[in-house]
Amino acid sequence: MPSIEEILAVERIDDDIYRGGVFPSGLRRTFGGQVAGQALISATKTVDPNFAVHSLHGYFLRPGKTDRPAVFLVDRIRDGRSFITRRVTGVQDGEAIFSMSASFHIVGDEGIEHQDRMPSAVTPEELPDDAHTMSEAQRSLFAEWENFDVRIVPRDQLVPVPGLAAQQRVWFRYRDRLPDDQLLHVCTLAYMSDMTLLGSSKTPHPEARTQTASLDHAMWFLRPFRTDDWLLYDQTSPSAGAGRALTQGRIFDRSGAMVAAVTQEGLTRSNVPADQVSIMKGGQ
Repeated sequence: MPSIEEILAVERIDDDIYRGGVFPSGLRRTFGGQVAGQALISATKTVDPNFAVHSLHGYFLRPGKTDRPAVFLVDRIRDGRSFITRRVTGVQDGEAIFSMSASFHIVGDEGIEHQDRMPSAVTPEELPDDAHTMSEAQRSLFAEWENFDVRIVPRDQLVPVPGLAAQQRVWFRYRDRLPDDQLLHVCTLAYMSDMTLLGSSKTPHPEARTQTASLDHAMWFLRPFRTDDWLLYDQTSPSAGAGRALTQGRIFDRSGAMVAAVTQEGLTRSNVPADQVSIMKGGQ
């Protein structure tokens, strides 16, 4: 499988126009994290390095074709003294498949500070490498992420928070060492953040047969981090209904620092043909 650096290495084809690569895939549609990561790296190429991305808001408009490149068109919406805004449209065959707004904040601003406490969780070393415990069908799905070590905390080892409808915790990291480039780690986390989050909505319904797809994705980057070190993805799904589920995630590093927050709504449609049912291992 390609490295994350290869996936994020978009090609400049004209002013504010970039093209992503095509990579082998067993999925019916392009993985949403890949589209989001390539869109974000395209936006950063139009921004002064004294500004760092702090948020993104994206909509998955059409399924991406895995055998064709996506072209990313960047609009320079605003260049201010403290904030910069970019809009990116991902296009295949003349049709928009993804739309994203990204905001960048001047590096060095100061203000009040606080954060939630990291929830209790077994350490990643106490969990098996899921790559060795999957069924053949699940292994085929997760082969898309073989460069990532993803370990879902089993239900019998989860310390639940009372009153929450659906909960899941996942440790994940990139398996190989990455360069000391925070921008690369930010775009890598944008890719990783789509992994397993929608699966948190399935935890109260383990036997449900559903068709799933990401509909929109919002993310806030709060503190520096490394994606080649373990990160805890604390996931909840506060509501599901009408064929959609709302999911939320808080991402912590091993020291307990909250480094990012994610909100996503996804399709969770029931009564679908068997060949459209999503395969999940505790989450997807």
